[in-house]
Amino acid sequence: MVQIKPHPLLAFVNARLIDPESGTETRGGVLVENGRISDFGAEVTAANLPREVALIECGGDVLCPGLIDLRAFVGEPGAEHRESIATATAAAAAGGVTTLVASPETHPPVDDPAVVDFLKRRARDHGRVRVLPTAAISKGLEGQEITEFGLLREADAVAFTDGSRSIRNSQTLRRAMTYARDFDALILHFPEDRDLAGSGVMNAGELATRLGLSGVPREAEAIALDRDIRLARMTGARYCAAPISTTLALDVIAKAKAEGLPVSCGVTINHLTLNENDIGSYRTFLKLKPPLRREEERLALVEAVASGLIDVVFSDHNPQDVETKRLPFGEADFGAVGLETLLAAGLRLVHAGHVPLSRLLRAMTTNPADILRLEQGRLKRGAPADLIRFDPDEPFVLNKDDLKSRCKNTPFDEARLQGVVKMTMVAGHIVHGAAAAMEQA
Repeated sequence: MVQIKPHPLLAFVNARLIDPESGTETRGGVLVENGRISDFGAEVTAANLPREVALIECGGDVLCPGLIDLRAFVGEPGAEHRESIATATAAAAAGGVTTLVASPETHPPVDDPAVVDFLKRRARDHGRVRVLPTAAISKGLEGQEITEFGLLREADAVAFTDGSRSIRNSQTLRRAMTYARDFDALILHFPEDRDLAGSGVMNAGELATRLGLSGVPREAEAIALDRDIRLARMTGARYCAAPISTTLALDVIAKAKAEGLPVSCGVTINHLTLNENDIGSYRTFLKLKPPLRREEERLALVEAVASGLIDVVFSDHNPQDVETKRLPFGEADFGAVGLETLLAAGLRLVHAGHVPLSRLLRAMTTNPADILRLEQGRLKRGAPADLIRFDPDEPFVLNKDDLKSRCKNTPFDEARLQGVVKMTMVAGHIVHGAAAAMEQA
């Protein structure tokens, strides 16, 4: 992360404080000292603070921990034409994301400690927010030979995943989970039976048939997830299914959690706010993996977030350039950008009354922090001062040309959204907002 000296003593006052961990909401402030939260609550007011404290008046805006995005593509090394650490972290800061968990699907993939070290150095020199590398489960992301878990853990890889590639070979995944258990590492896996999914490009069903497109059945996700859970039970490994998109998967997760297995799951913001009908007349920006499902499935996913069955909501940020998206639907690449719209799109669920704001924020902050065993993502004394200030009600119309991401393949172009991030702070220094220029001066 770019090192900008934080103000030694700074306070946010007159804020709507939301603590996602406890679900409590308070009118008050947060005192930041040397990059960490030293105090917060109703007693932190301008009248109670010494004169030497720099004040930021929030005017009733929400102040909460910064978002932790469980999976995002950053492009480095090898795909800087799609995204770089500089552009990805600028987009993250604008969207209120203070910690970005980077996918290993780069060129070369993150399957060697030297690549992890490269990413850490690039993030330190060019990033605006925290960038945490994940390492590949298998060498070359080929799903055959597992990587050196011990060395990659020592290099600070926060989890092991093959990104959007599901591991076909159950023995390979079993070995990976055994090593993960021994090194107390997290397996972050994309559950999909690749043979059953085949060449599908959207959700299998009536709409796919009418559009003349090949479909991916829901069972492809459920069969793979059921296998993964059985392997997690066999090995005792910590496992997170990310993402899931079907009620069949929710049933598997619910049974695993009832059994007490160390299992969690995540869902993308796209699958919570869009359905297969949004594809319309072959809109390739909505060609996603897993595919958007039927409206009944979307509503079930939303309910699972509200109940806490789904632990994490993340962007699955996947920039694709014009050459790979301005193609017939069946030929276009999968993926959409999402770092800058993660919070605003999620607030649609809050405004519709489907998910309480504190629950949504918990799925974007404290829960991913717990799963990854991070100290950030919390509003408590001594925690890193990774904070965001936003107005959940301020409306705007998204213009893709205003996005800071290098690619503009957003499914929310020209969408009416609410929730403007006014300020983003990482480790005590402001990386987005009106005061950012002042902070760097």
